[in-house]
Amino acid sequence: MRIANHWGRAIGLIALVTSVGSGVVGATGNTASLTNDTTTPIKHVVVIFQENVSFDHYFATYPYATNPAGEPRFSASPGTPSVNGLNQDLLTDNPNQANPTRLDRSQAVTCDMDHGYTHEQQAANAGLMDRFIQYTEGKNCGTVTTMNYYDGNTVTALWNYAQNFAMSDNSYDTEFGPSTPGALNLISGQTHGATPGTVPGKVISGTVYSDLDPTYDDCSSGTTAAMSGKNVGDLLNAKNITWGWFEGGFRPTGTSGSGKAICGAASVNVAGATVTDYIPHHEPFQYYTSTSNPHHLPPTAVSMIGHTDQANHQYDLTDFWVAADSGNLPAVSFLKAKAAQDGHAGYSDPLDEQAFLVDTINHLERLSEWSSTAVIINYDDSDGWYDHVLGPIVSQSNTSADALISPGRCGVAAPGAYEARCGYGPRLPMMVISPWAKVNFVDHRITDQTSILRFIEDNWRLGRIGDQSFDAKAGPLTNMFDFDHDPQARKLFLNPTTGEPSVRPPDHGPEARS
Repeated sequence: MRIANHWGRAIGLIALVTSVGSGVVGATGNTASLTNDTTTPIKHVVVIFQENVSFDHYFATYPYATNPAGEPRFSASPGTPSVNGLNQDLLTDNPNQANPTRLDRSQAVTCDMDHGYTHEQQAANAGLMDRFIQYTEGKNCGTVTTMNYYDGNTVTALWNYAQNFAMSDNSYDTEFGPSTPGALNLISGQTHGATPGTVPGKVISGTVYSDLDPTYDDCSSGTTAAMSGKNVGDLLNAKNITWGWFEGGFRPTGTSGSGKAICGAASVNVAGATVTDYIPHHEPFQYYTSTSNPHHLPPTAVSMIGHTDQANHQYDLTDFWVAADSGNLPAVSFLKAKAAQDGHAGYSDPLDEQAFLVDTINHLERLSEWSSTAVIINYDDSDGWYDHVLGPIVSQSNTSADALISPGRCGVAAPGAYEARCGYGPRLPMMVISPWAKVNFVDHRITDQTSILRFIEDNWRLGRIGDQSFDAKAGPLTNMFDFDHDPQARKLFLNPTTGEPSVRPPDHGPEARS
């Protein structure tokens, strides 16, 4: 019965090519609290864009944690809503070749899964969601890993944030595939319009569908690509709204003999491995000549962070805190952790990620701007980790890289539609942490990575990207907010090591500035 239900749902989903959210994002309720600057009380959006996690990988059994001795405890508040996670049948009689298994804190470090555009579609198997071990299991893992998940004893902070703010259990990667498409969709809703560099590959029909470095970045290597068209930075610049992308390791550690920046900063993760901080293909604005900072030039002054100068809105993560602590918090900020803390299996992990998330949010909650701030946590892709839900297919494609239904097919692309953009892809975590977020709330409405883009567009009346950008299809995030009530600067301070609530607001930790 379970397989039949999956198949029936898949047929309907593959036929779906229409928009899932055509309404305009705006405030609801108390319009008297709004200003002429934004359409909601949110004056500062901080997007924390992490790496490679499916929804089930972090929230499969939410809100029920195992709570073994020696690990941080999690106990849900009365009335906590359920999520579309793994029920008993999927835990004990899964259609894949192995059942999901809980990972504890001692297993925080894992190998990396296969999260290619084609292999993720093959794992989904037209909605049966039963071929993850064959297609996305990581190489040289030794044991079956892709099916496994963490609970509130390891990703404790995220479960506590869910208890006190808003999360979604129905939000998706805009397309199948790895980091580069996810990062590009976050800022433009568009992976078409790519011009490969001197080494061809990873672009099909003019669309990026795999990882490759940005052309306009001194620290890039190997296969590169440049993107045409507009991104949200262009829209923000047109309205003179302050913004920036802030990434760990962006500040150069030196200059090569040819005058190019060298990105040599590195950090040590919980496993004791040394990891280079900066990863060029995680920096989407560097693909566009209009918003790139090829030589990683610093801002000309603290007061210029968020404004246009030689840095061109692309900064090191330390610049964000210098600006924020000086009362110069940009209206829109994208934060990218250094690699060791971005959550990407293989070189990062949930515990290093937790330290970054908690230090960042604790620090933000101490700013005077917190009362008008929304923090949005999202991920660039699923890493190929098992998730039992196939999202709605709002963009069909039939290139040689597609394989959702059969070789070469993720449905059939509409006439004139850009191909190699099969999506929505895997289900990802999405959270809103803000005084204005609903409390202990799970949003079941369909959203995707470009819902963040759409919220920014509508909050500052920027207009749309156009040219088949996914922002036109994106479901709104406003159901995760409550703009009818005075938020009274609600805060939650957590311990960055355990993820548990702190007795008192902690001092700014060193990780908040790194």
